[in-house]
Amino acid sequence: MSSSATDEKQSVLDGFKAFLMRGNVIDLAVAVVIGAAFTNVVNSVVKGVINPLVGAFGTKDLDRYSSCLKGPCKTNEAGDVVSGVPIMWGTVLSATLTFLITAAVVYFLMVLPMSRYLARKAARDKQAEVEHAEAEASEVELLREIRDVLVAQRGGPAPAGQIDGGSESGPAQTER
Repeated sequence: MSSSATDEKQSVLDGFKAFLMRGNVIDLAVAVVIGAAFTNVVNSVVKGVINPLVGAFGTKDLDRYSSCLKGPCKTNEAGDVVSGVPIMWGTVLSATLTFLITAAVVYFLMVLPMSRYLARKAARDKQAEVEHAEAEASEVELLREIRDVLVAQRGGPAPAGQIDGGSESGPAQTER
């Protein structure tokens, strides 16, 4: 193997290692693992709470709700369709309920609190910025007053080129 091929292989591996060690990839991996565990919780809620509630009006298993589109639908003992064209709308309803529960939990337990936190943080940052600007403005005014007092004590004229409260267009003119 040539030296350049070895260097290229090494740089590809280094690049891959750097990619894996970035914070985004690790955060994404953690999110996928937590999401998989969370999916099990949501599925358990649907099967253990929602399905029995629906079962009070019919069958406990939403997957059994279906309609036959063409001819009488017949299934064998394994549950495979032998004749007819079944529409399994119970499965769609179950998946929709699972999605809605997942979306509600994610929104109310993750998105909403985070957006409230970020709004409060932005308000605190803005208040701190305003306070800093006010402190800076009062400091500048105090420095101008000190400058004017020092110029007056030396007996020199007021600083030249003052515009709008003391911002100067050039250096202060003093007599020596």
